[in-house]
Amino acid sequence: MAVPNFPESNHPLITSLNKDNDFTLITLFQRYPEQGKYFTALFCRYSLVIYALIRHRVSSPVQTDYLFAFTWRHIFYEMGGLVLSEKQKDSFQNWLINMSVICLNEIQVPPVEEINYNLKTTPPPLWCYLEQGLNRLPPLLRLILVMADNFHWSYPRIATYLQAEGETITPAEIPLLLTKAHGILEKNLPEDLKTIYFN
Repeated sequence: MAVPNFPESNHPLITSLNKDNDFTLITLFQRYPEQGKYFTALFCRYSLVIYALIRHRVSSPVQTDYLFAFTWRHIFYEMGGLVLSEKQKDSFQNWLINMSVICLNEIQVPPVEEINYNLKTTPPPLWCYLEQGLNRLPPLLRLILVMADNFHWSYPRIATYLQAEGETITPAEIPLLLTKAHGILEKNLPEDLKTIYFN
């Protein structure tokens, strides 16, 4: 199984952080949550280590990619409260490995046919910040966006579902609401992350 390539590793916003140690990047990640480059830099630094660890425990490439992304998602949320002193800075890799082992042991990986995740189109840092942005959307807009973009439901099907839930939305209104949801989601993404992944 080939090790994935992460082009974001070569982005100037990420290479400019190569000189910073883990402790500095973790501190900046916690201090500036509106910026995505610090987490992305740590991801780039340790992605191959974590991927290799997971690959040796999971046989399917699709399941490996899924568990790899899910592990980084877990790391993303745990890092917000991580307390690491300057003296412990070398232990960050050990902490990452421990988080990975926890995920390997506790996460029930779905069957291949149920996995709707593509590592190439949505690398873990982008996935984490997209999910964070989705959580900030108003519930109705989030639901419409997920039904349209994730499940690929037609506008009439979305409207029918929403009407069954008590909403008075017609199929003609769905594209406008979807455009609004995409606009808010894009606004919720860190600017530096958009530069890294979309420019």
